[in-house]
Amino acid sequence: MPAFAYRGRNTRGDLVTGIVEAGSVDAVAAQLLNSSITPIDIRERTRQEGDVREIWERISARRPGLTDLILFSRQMYSLMRAGVPIIRAMRAVREATRNRILASAVQDMQQDLESGRELSAALARHPEIFPPLYISMVRVGENTGRLDESFLRISQYLDLEKDTRERIRSALRYPAMVIFAMAVAISIVNIFVIPAFAQVFERARVELPLPTRILIATSDFFVNHWMVLAAALAGIVVAARYHVGTEAGRYRWGKYKTRLPLVGDIVLRATLARFARAFAMSLASGVPLVQALTVTARAVDNDYVGEHVLSMRNGIERGESLTRTAAATGMFTPLVLQMLSVGEETGQVDEMLEEVAGFYEREVDYDIKNLSATIEPVLIVLMGVLVLILALGVFLPMWDIATVSMGRR
Repeated sequence: MPAFAYRGRNTRGDLVTGIVEAGSVDAVAAQLLNSSITPIDIRERTRQEGDVREIWERISARRPGLTDLILFSRQMYSLMRAGVPIIRAMRAVREATRNRILASAVQDMQQDLESGRELSAALARHPEIFPPLYISMVRVGENTGRLDESFLRISQYLDLEKDTRERIRSALRYPAMVIFAMAVAISIVNIFVIPAFAQVFERARVELPLPTRILIATSDFFVNHWMVLAAALAGIVVAARYHVGTEAGRYRWGKYKTRLPLVGDIVLRATLARFARAFAMSLASGVPLVQALTVTARAVDNDYVGEHVLSMRNGIERGESLTRTAAATGMFTPLVLQMLSVGEETGQVDEMLEEVAGFYEREVDYDIKNLSATIEPVLIVLMGVLVLILALGVFLPMWDIATVSMGRR
């Protein structure tokens, strides 16, 4: 189907441009008029123009993130809350979306809806953009006739998820910058500083102490084999990324993240908060318990924790209670298990899970605020050890040289 580039005016008189696919110029004009756009100029793109633009769009395209999904969900909620038909709402969202990949997916979903598919089925055709939890929530909203509420719950959940991730990144930014600066300093010292001192020590013909010999040997290795080190580092990064892309690698990486020094416990509780929030939202929306556990296991973004969630599902399928299966995983505190037990007895599991999520989120927030204060002493000790090694390696032989020179006088 040919593509046409157009220029037109919207209802406010603003100039709008874009590209649409249609069978003819008349079809493009009709489509624009239906979208309340008065066409000014419509011309068919040449093959070369289309190829160049397609290549550039593929290069510059960015995968939709949490912010894009939040905006999409809020726009859909507002439009459907106002009574706008779903196909017209999808068209309006597509025109307002700046992310090219998401806009293309919305256009495909619009065509699926026009051909008679349900919205959840149209979303399921784009699993790289919409996670299983998102699709399940939309499917429940379709079945219950409360699709607008489903989009509202999704946007609220994604907003909390985005806030938690940003707080963790913010807390880790300072230690990461310090470690990076230390690595750069060590590289500069080994490549430029120590070789200059090594020449001085060699001319002085004095016996070098052990710290100095270690520094010079390390510096020589850096200078003579830096290409090998760079290649090895690149190989390790590529191999690690490939391994994490496999099922076994994702499980090991998820388990390793929860056991990292200082930050592992924060990562684990943040993941459990994500699980509790997603599980509560699913149950409150009417998703069956077993299905809710299945989609939540994928939504936690940690295969290690997700496997424990799936073990809870298997226990429930065998007839065990939610509290007992949660206790069997060994991942929840007694306070959380008590709250789940109360929720089962009162029939308000979703509300208790909301409390569990809030409990974990408050703990994570507190730990994140104190993370820098916890990491700073460790970094100071590491920097002190580094400075001590450099001082001993450089100044001990200089002291010997000065001693020898004074003795000769």
